[in-house]
Amino acid sequence: MLAPTPPATAAPAPVGGPGLVGTFLKLWPFLWPRGRRDLQRRVFIAFGLLLVAKGVTMLVPFTFKWATDALVAIAEGKAPLVSADSAFLWSAPALLTVAYGGSRALMALLTQARDGVFAKVAMDAVRRLAQRTFEHMHALSLRFHLERKTGGLTRVLERGRNGIEELSRLFVLQLIPTIIEFVMVIAILAWQFGWIYSVVVAAMIGVYLAFTYRATEWRIAIRRQMNESDTDANVRAVDSLLNFETVKYFGAEAREAERYDRSMARYERASTQTYTSLAILNSGQAIIYSAGMAIVMLLAARDVASGKASIGSFVLVNAMLIQLYMPLNFMGMIYREIKQSLIDIDDMFRILERNPEIEDRPGAPDLAVKAGEVRFEDVHFAYTPARPILKGVSFTVPAGHTVAIVGPSGAGKSTISRLLFRFYEPQSGRILIDGQDMAGVAQASLRAALGMVPQDTVLFNDTIGYNIRYGRWDASEDEVREAARLAQIDGFIEALPEGYDTPVGERGLKLSGGEKQRVAIARTILKGPPILVLDEATSALDSFTEREIQDALERVSRGRTTLVIAHRLSTIVSADEIIVLDRGRIVERGTHEALLASDGTYAAMWDRQRRAAEARETLHETEAAEEPTHRLLLSEGAGGLTAAAGPATPPARVGARQSEDQHSP
Repeated sequence: MLAPTPPATAAPAPVGGPGLVGTFLKLWPFLWPRGRRDLQRRVFIAFGLLLVAKGVTMLVPFTFKWATDALVAIAEGKAPLVSADSAFLWSAPALLTVAYGGSRALMALLTQARDGVFAKVAMDAVRRLAQRTFEHMHALSLRFHLERKTGGLTRVLERGRNGIEELSRLFVLQLIPTIIEFVMVIAILAWQFGWIYSVVVAAMIGVYLAFTYRATEWRIAIRRQMNESDTDANVRAVDSLLNFETVKYFGAEAREAERYDRSMARYERASTQTYTSLAILNSGQAIIYSAGMAIVMLLAARDVASGKASIGSFVLVNAMLIQLYMPLNFMGMIYREIKQSLIDIDDMFRILERNPEIEDRPGAPDLAVKAGEVRFEDVHFAYTPARPILKGVSFTVPAGHTVAIVGPSGAGKSTISRLLFRFYEPQSGRILIDGQDMAGVAQASLRAALGMVPQDTVLFNDTIGYNIRYGRWDASEDEVREAARLAQIDGFIEALPEGYDTPVGERGLKLSGGEKQRVAIARTILKGPPILVLDEATSALDSFTEREIQDALERVSRGRTTLVIAHRLSTIVSADEIIVLDRGRIVERGTHEALLASDGTYAAMWDRQRRAAEARETLHETEAAEEPTHRLLLSEGAGGLTAAAGPATPPARVGARQSEDQHSP
């Protein structure tokens, strides 16, 4: 039964989006990790290289100025003439030209060295924060994951990782150096040429940054729409591909393609607007910069003409402004990317800041299972207050006994297993194991004592051996094989060319339903829990496979406290007690024979299922006797699928007659 989706409890995003300082303060413990002297040392070295690189950057235009002035002096005859090419190599202009090239090379080397030193700091922060987020996602409640789509959640994680890397790189390696360079350029211009130069350049930078800010804010709104449409397209693609078989069953390929195309159309429109707005941003920046540069060059030309400055000074101003263009040009990109990184990181931090619905109490002890008795005491539970699911449920599963819970859909059967695993907590009442209130013990120890064989077994996209070993990771190869033997799947595995190394595919789709269930049983056997939960473990299987799986389940439950949530009543006739649940209340309880004798709800359910089974048998016999033999019967033998001739089955009955599809490797 699916839980209704309640309103999300995550904190709303702050008005105006996340702030740079606030986000950087959250990131700082990861960029300056305690106990990691090696990384802290790298931060110091990176800042040192940053300052040296900026000093060299300011030196580059001066070497250009000095070389120009030296050449002008030679041209005007104010310096010794150089007649020989070899002698020129040792003259002041030549040496200054070499210094100019060398300083530019040194500036590049220092910048690259700074980036290389800081890279380990940034990537370590990315790794540790992504790891913490991933662990936190697993710590969050089942309700949280039912509210979210997996594709969207992984995109948050992916964009958050990229955002951390971008923010640490841009903020430390681009924004701070650029601010330092702006200050140095304005100070040098005031020192060398006068305050009017500094005012013009400062005004140009101010107008440039103001325009960049307004245009980038506009672009960020478009970028957010693009991200949302990208996420929507990704979620639709993941959802559709995960349900590949369902799409095929209903011939819905065209409909799925149309849904995906609608999402991509929104992405196309937003992307087009993004590129258009980028062109506007770049054009405006170029106009503002060119106007500022022209004014400063006119001032320099005036000073040269009046004799207040040399030709080299004119060259110096030009070189400094050209050198300033690169960080100025980056400012739009830096602001945009930092802003986008803040949004992406904020999504990740909002997940990190969301508290798990179910948390261990401080100092919670481990569950100590001695016998394995499970007891529900007056348990009330509702996913939402308006719709109560369990209404005062009380029962006991004695140690080593099997208790089955049956009832119509929506009665609250699967909710009991979710409460037992503490995916949710009851609003009132208690659940005890060997007299210990589950709410007061550590969740890890609780789940270590419980084993689950669900109705829909989803396997990891790995090998059969990996999926069995998932029950107990430190198990030996012999223990894995023994678990497979007890689950009656060892013969199937050993017949495969790759044996236990056979990949099972996405969600285990290369295996049939019965084979997946056997893997799930083997996994639970390997875990060896004292308490076992079987949640409608055979309801999705055909009758023949059900009998085989039921035999394996009886083996694994022998000697264990077992709670069976059943759909087919024929599978629980031997249970020590059967509890009939209806609308959240226990309406009947007793053994199979006693409940039949009472002629109540259970007896009516049994009679309906018996009559349905008899009707199917009668229909099968009638079809076999009357219809022509033009159909292909598929049966599963030891060697796989075999074909035989048989009576044709009307299309309306195919789904009721066929056994499960085989996807064995």
